[in-house]
Amino acid sequence: MDRTISNFIRALRNAEVRVSTAETLDAVSTVELVGYRDRAHLKRSLALVLPKTADEKETFDACFDQFFSFQDVRGETSQGDADGEAESDQQEGGEGEGSSAGGEQRPRQRGGKSKRKSKQNNLFQEEEEPDLGPGPITDPNSSLGKLLMANSRVELSMAMAAAGEATQVREIKIFTQKGLYARRIMDEMGLPDLNQEISDLRQAPTVPARRLGQQLRQRRDFLREQVRDYVEQQFLLNADVSGKRLREELLRKVKLSNVEHRNFRLIQEIVYKMAKKLSTLHSRRKKVFKRGQLNISRTLRKNMSYDGNIFDLYWKSVKIDRPKVFAICDVSGSVANYARFMLMFLYSLDEVMPKVRSFAFSSDLAEVTELFNRNKIEDAIAKTLHDYSGGSTDYGQALLDFKKLCMDDVDNRTTIIILGDARNNFGEAHADVLKELYDRSKRVIWLNPEARLAWNTGDSEMRKYGAYSHQVEECNSLMHLERVVSNLLRQAS
Repeated sequence: MDRTISNFIRALRNAEVRVSTAETLDAVSTVELVGYRDRAHLKRSLALVLPKTADEKETFDACFDQFFSFQDVRGETSQGDADGEAESDQQEGGEGEGSSAGGEQRPRQRGGKSKRKSKQNNLFQEEEEPDLGPGPITDPNSSLGKLLMANSRVELSMAMAAAGEATQVREIKIFTQKGLYARRIMDEMGLPDLNQEISDLRQAPTVPARRLGQQLRQRRDFLREQVRDYVEQQFLLNADVSGKRLREELLRKVKLSNVEHRNFRLIQEIVYKMAKKLSTLHSRRKKVFKRGQLNISRTLRKNMSYDGNIFDLYWKSVKIDRPKVFAICDVSGSVANYARFMLMFLYSLDEVMPKVRSFAFSSDLAEVTELFNRNKIEDAIAKTLHDYSGGSTDYGQALLDFKKLCMDDVDNRTTIIILGDARNNFGEAHADVLKELYDRSKRVIWLNPEARLAWNTGDSEMRKYGAYSHQVEECNSLMHLERVVSNLLRQAS
């Protein structure tokens, strides 16, 4: 397979554009038909076979422009880039193909910049020497020196890309590796021989040789900047999204009580992604008359009037019994963050669980369902935590309030989820109320954000409440929460 299109598809997948094997083959066939000569035509053609949704098309456009912004696969810059580079080359004094043979005419500003950078970046500590000015120069001996003095950005770009392949620059994972890969690429291109040649030319007795040394040093510094830009581009193409996925995976596992406030926005994005995934898995209904497993007995029975000819097919179906969920959340200070994200999770599953009623308490319990229906979820959660997080935690009183508000609505289709640490400040537990809920409901699930070793210590009432719960789980991360809700939806199917 063409390595360029293969690497481009890899960059697309890394940017979360779904590309199947069949679509990859279609892209290869497309490239064989249209070629790489016309960059705009190539972009339009690949856009027909690779992205599918509006979001993917937008990502594809950005990824294509970034992937092919340095050069196209023939080593020639696109027309739009070429115009800008021609102007830049004139300013850089002979780095482009239209410059003079020796490239001696360089603005003082550019030359001065290169000298400053040579102090910072050169492997050898080189003393400044006076500018020898324009004039004849000798021919370079090192392969990289010949490439730099050839004034061909095409060949230089191709050599840089080849060195990037050899050093596996696409494996870059973190931004701090930028310098490491830049040095590897420079070495692969022949930097050690070039450095040695520059060092030898400094000691040369003739002016043309020393003038060549100055030119090579300036162009080496320019090349180093180009290589660093190339590595940064590869990082953005191949590692930036991977790094985000790594952070997301970490935040899925970390305790929500340890999440810093600056990460709340990313946590919310993760919650929405997880909820969307669960909605996709559990919201599908089998159509009775369109598809499913053939119901042979019913089909034969209904077609008896046709003398055995089968005209109407009937299918077996599985009806998804959407759960009726009551979420009771302790929003006292110690567990407020857990309640925040559980409520967000449940309300993000509106396609699968449209009958969620939410209650919040620290001492007295109150229903906050209408508050969530009237406001954006972030505003509703903030108001809930502000209004109900004060006071001393009293689980017994909360259970009594819930019985008074909702006991008549609890039936054998009801799932009750209680999120809290069961620390009751040594008050009356009223476990008999939870027993009554246990007998009337389909399931009682208790999610405790504390580690199991802390249960039943101090003022914890987990032993009493756990006896009247169908499921008791440690739940202090998004990964735990996703598993609990996924099991709830699976059992409801």
